[in-house]
Amino acid sequence: MRILAIGAHPDDIEIACSGTLAKCVKRGDTVIVCHLSSGNLGHVIIPPEELKVIRANEAKTAGKLAGIEVIHGGFDDLEIYDNNQLARDKVVDVIRYANPDLIITHNPDDYMPDHTATSRLVFDASFTATLPNYVTVTDNKDKVNAPAKLVPIFYMDTLAGVEFNPTIYVDISEFIDLKIQMLNCHESQVVWMKDHDGIDFADMVKTCSRYRGYQCGADYAEGFRQCNVYLKGTTKRLLP
Repeated sequence: MRILAIGAHPDDIEIACSGTLAKCVKRGDTVIVCHLSSGNLGHVIIPPEELKVIRANEAKTAGKLAGIEVIHGGFDDLEIYDNNQLARDKVVDVIRYANPDLIITHNPDDYMPDHTATSRLVFDASFTATLPNYVTVTDNKDKVNAPAKLVPIFYMDTLAGVEFNPTIYVDISEFIDLKIQMLNCHESQVVWMKDHDGIDFADMVKTCSRYRGYQCGADYAEGFRQCNVYLKGTTKRLLP
């Protein structure tokens, strides 16, 4: 299968579903991760233009650890808006490029605007991308313009699991160390939060995975909720 995970910022995917994606790679799936935003506002000291480059490299390093292709959606932080044709069409381009069998993205009810906008854009674009006669405003001859399939969407866990009740669990016990290694690649965020905010981010993420594991009888797990709307349901178990 082909799996596309779309997050707002570099490190969002590592936090919420990198164990599942690593498990998908192991079973033979092609996995593509797209960060719609650059993460350029994610530091107090490092300037945005410098941080943008750092975070792009951190994301690619993390992806390589699990054999995941990492691409960028072309936005900076707080530039993503739903109900916006340019933004939606950029996500359409990403979906058509990846041609996935399922999509993972943020929960629609999350804690910050880039996350909620990403979720809505993915929902809208996942339908738009299937229309063979729809031409995006970002269209150019170098892009893949063939229509994508209409596929299920899975919403990944929120940060610290706040207000999120999974309906699907993935046992990531075998991949928890890799998940934390991938997260630690985002050094600009992990080190900053530990040194200046007193937050051990890797420990928090591992603890949340342990908590989800308790809920489903695994050592460590990640939780998801399927988008249950017309034509996006399935009788198959798609997540590993």
